[in-house]
Amino acid sequence: MIARHLLHLSALTALAVAPAAAQTANNTLVLTHANVVDGVSATVVRDATILISNGRIQSIRAGGAVPADVAVIDLGGRWVAPGLIDAHTHISTLANARRALHSGVTTVRSASVPAYQDVEMREMARAGQIAAPDVLATGVFVTPNLGETLLADARLGTLAGGVNTPEQLRALVRVNLDHGVDWIKTRGTERAGLPDTDPRKQVYDERELRAIVEEAATKNVPVMAHAHGDEGAYAAVAAGVKSIEHGTYLSDSTLRLMKQKGTWLVPTLSTIWDLTQPGGDYDDPVLVLRGQHMAPRIEDTIRRAHAMGIRIAAGADTDYGAESVTRISHEVMRFRGLGLSAVDALATATSGAAELIGVGTKTGRIAVGYEADLIVLEGNPLDDAAWLQDVTVVITNGRVALNRLPFGRRPTR
Repeated sequence: MIARHLLHLSALTALAVAPAAAQTANNTLVLTHANVVDGVSATVVRDATILISNGRIQSIRAGGAVPADVAVIDLGGRWVAPGLIDAHTHISTLANARRALHSGVTTVRSASVPAYQDVEMREMARAGQIAAPDVLATGVFVTPNLGETLLADARLGTLAGGVNTPEQLRALVRVNLDHGVDWIKTRGTERAGLPDTDPRKQVYDERELRAIVEEAATKNVPVMAHAHGDEGAYAAVAAGVKSIEHGTYLSDSTLRLMKQKGTWLVPTLSTIWDLTQPGGDYDDPVLVLRGQHMAPRIEDTIRRAHAMGIRIAAGADTDYGAESVTRISHEVMRFRGLGLSAVDALATATSGAAELIGVGTKTGRIAVGYEADLIVLEGNPLDDAAWLQDVTVVITNGRVALNRLPFGRRPTR
């Protein structure tokens, strides 16, 4: 939904940012005096010691001795929760990736970038070469007009006239697959974030969307579909997409089909509210008025979807640019306000989101054997989701990416 600027892949490695934090001593880190929220249940482990080694959680126990010669962070009774997962991002620079990471986001699912920056970022993050969340890459948007994205790959030149027929759609999907993407992103309707488009207007029909889903399935890659309007969303669900992104105007009929087929909803509610506010990712009077109309309708969709038992995941729909004021914490807070329980709301950005994007067996919760993707908070996010806005420590794959503790000064001698 946000206007992007093309960034050549070579610029990704040239952009100057701080390197990823080095591994702790002996590849081991211990967190002491932690109150732990696991991201799955309402259970809290108080005054816990968490042992992290080789990037994974080795033990979580109340109290206990600390091994010698290891790095220790004394949390002093602060709260530990799973690292947040953003299931709908547009991060294409290292500076923006670091902003996401410092907000507590340790895993993202890209929702398209101009030129495969997300694929390169995924590989560098895996290697520990850059300060970035783990990335599920989507590559370029499967949309009728590629615009500047034509420059992402020479083969896209054959699609300069448009991407409209099933054959053209399959060709674009194949280029994405050749780049090694984890997801395909397409659309059922127009955008909300441009003043001259109507987000209810359908773009692709079921036959065209099915061609995308079928081509992606040749490599076992799932498809997400941008869809605000009901007709485009229904076509996408019927075609077999894994998730509907946004879903502002969904009817009960479409929601029932989603429930039947196990389709997820990623509402990106906070970015709709961003439309209504000055600054941020949007700043246009037409969009202010549009957002005022859309916000109560998407909130109604979320309530109805939740009541039907449709799975919901959190997505901020931002590139985490310098002007962005939208964060995953806002999604969790707003879901609480719409009636989701504290556990369910937190799960939309932790264990539930991990399940949607296909990493639920290794991250999204605090449990022995899982990746050490953790955040430290000043209060219990199950009591008040607003605590998620103030992250003091971020650990990703066992590496300390951010540590603002302790706040007090140590005595000088």
